[in-house]
Amino acid sequence: MRKKYIVKENKDFFKIINDGECKKNRSFVIYSLENKLLYNRYGISVSKKHGNAVFRNKYKRKIRAIIDNNKKDYNISKDYIIILRKGAIGKSFIDLTKDYLQLI
Repeated sequence: MRKKYIVKENKDFFKIINDGECKKNRSFVIYSLENKLLYNRYGISVSKKHGNAVFRNKYKRKIRAIIDNNKKDYNISKDYIIILRKGAIGKSFIDLTKDYLQLI
């Protein structure tokens, strides 16, 4: 995933979370909001409550891989915030992908 496709700024995160559409399941919470760009942007959040930095980065890499593998399922010109929930911890990559695709 290239840098221009990433939501980094805190104000953008809050805008998408407060104004966007929300979908939830046991593994993820996904917020989406229309943007004025010609491409999608993604923000990934894993809470410090779930584990240390190594653990959080591992799950962020898994989520990025899921996004890259399923780009065809997205609407164009949207911002997405993907938040990992406690129910996702310990699940296999295939199960995480299934849970993710249910929401998209």
